[in-house]
Amino acid sequence: MNRNFPRYLDFNPKVPVWCVTPDHPGCIHRFFDTSPISPSGRYLAAFQLPIEDRLPDPGELGKICIVDLESGETNFIAETCGWGAQMGANINWGASDHELFFNDVDTNIWHPFAWKINPLTGKRYKMEGTVYHVSPDGRWLLSANLTTMTKTQVGYSVCLPNNGTVKRNIGPSKTDGFYLTDTATGKKHLLVNIADLLADFSHSWGISDFDQQEIYGFHCKFNPQGDKVMLSLRWFPVSDNPNDNMFHANFSAIRFAWITMSLDGKEKHCAVGPDQWEKGGHHATWFPDGRRISMNLNIDRDGMRFVAVNADGSNLHTMLPDAIGTGHPTVHADGRHLMTDTYTWGATSFGDGTIPLRWIDLENGEEEVIVRM
Repeated sequence: MNRNFPRYLDFNPKVPVWCVTPDHPGCIHRFFDTSPISPSGRYLAAFQLPIEDRLPDPGELGKICIVDLESGETNFIAETCGWGAQMGANINWGASDHELFFNDVDTNIWHPFAWKINPLTGKRYKMEGTVYHVSPDGRWLLSANLTTMTKTQVGYSVCLPNNGTVKRNIGPSKTDGFYLTDTATGKKHLLVNIADLLADFSHSWGISDFDQQEIYGFHCKFNPQGDKVMLSLRWFPVSDNPNDNMFHANFSAIRFAWITMSLDGKEKHCAVGPDQWEKGGHHATWFPDGRRISMNLNIDRDGMRFVAVNADGSNLHTMLPDAIGTGHPTVHADGRHLMTDTYTWGATSFGDGTIPLRWIDLENGEEEVIVRM
């Protein structure tokens, strides 16, 4: 780490903390399930928001920047209008420091797509599909339909004109779902459609009126081994008028499910269905072993807890009965520890605008605040 990066020392952090973009305000990384640090460990990729006090306008440009953690130098390598306030341009590293992926929008036809760029040379290739998550070997881009993701929640996809042209998925769509893009050729294909996903599970969920629901894909994630994906479906009742951002308009109307699947489509399981999600839950991701999922869930309706579940939906259980589930829980590669944050209004925050990074021992329940900021 370059010695000129300013250290963060408030509240005596128990691990070293640096600010790596001190001269560039509004820089964010992607999400808690994706590292902004390159495969070699030398570079950090970030998105610079052009504004921080409102949502983006269609066509508004943000910047992709690369921080050299050894030299301390920051380079802005691209501009893009394919971003949202939560996830930026969904920047993902590929298999090496020579592969970086991010979204953009062709504003002539308002069509989203991804770029594959070599951040060290600037050479880039246009992909047919978009990126939400990249496979560990850099071969595949995985994504739901970025034009419809804002139907349930804004900030995770791209900003397009609200002119009524975005297709509504009324009932289980056979032509929309989750997509794979081959990063070697740039070609995309439909990995699985929504109708096929629901065909296996709607009966067990006791839901008979999917024809009267708007149904969309949202989060999607490769496991660390690259042989399975977890896919988030969201749906809400059809109304007379098109809805956007149902999280804001009527959050309680939305139902959720996490489905896991092998890349060949032969294995499909409901890991966490709507019967569990309706209790309240958020921020699911893979364990390092790629066979289990962690998340926050109000599993016993007595408050949020950290839970684990097998990819096939079996053995759903609380990891620690007394620990309050908060933030973005991630199980460490050692399998023994969990790290998470909290929201400023959460029960484990300090009430003064500062929050903890919580380091929790899953064997004995001991917890430390390793950073407060």
